[in-house]
Amino acid sequence: MKKMIAYCGLDCEKCDAYLATVNDDQALREKTAKLWSEMNHIVILPEQINCEGCRTDGIKTVFCQSRCKIRQCARGKDFETCGDCPDMEGCQTIAMIHATNQAARETLKGGTI
Repeated sequence: MKKMIAYCGLDCEKCDAYLATVNDDQALREKTAKLWSEMNHIVILPEQINCEGCRTDGIKTVFCQSRCKIRQCARGKDFETCGDCPDMEGCQTIAMIHATNQAARETLKGGTI
């Protein structure tokens, strides 16, 4: 299984936090912090935009490290991804991601990881 697929099925290699980290791109950190602050109605600082992947060892954004309910649930159940969970289809925790990103859902369902 590709390690850069998040628990929810999103591709971490396409995430702006990951891209800013691996490319040490301060402009992308600033842009992402502004966008995520607006989207989540909280203050996110550019220095908080650092992540090496949801399921890998290494640095993660504050949200991914400690606030992501999807990550907490999957890790708590010792699942490699939510695709391992028999309750994924009816799960309200992951529903928000899959409602707006069908590819993430299909990645977990179809084994395209």
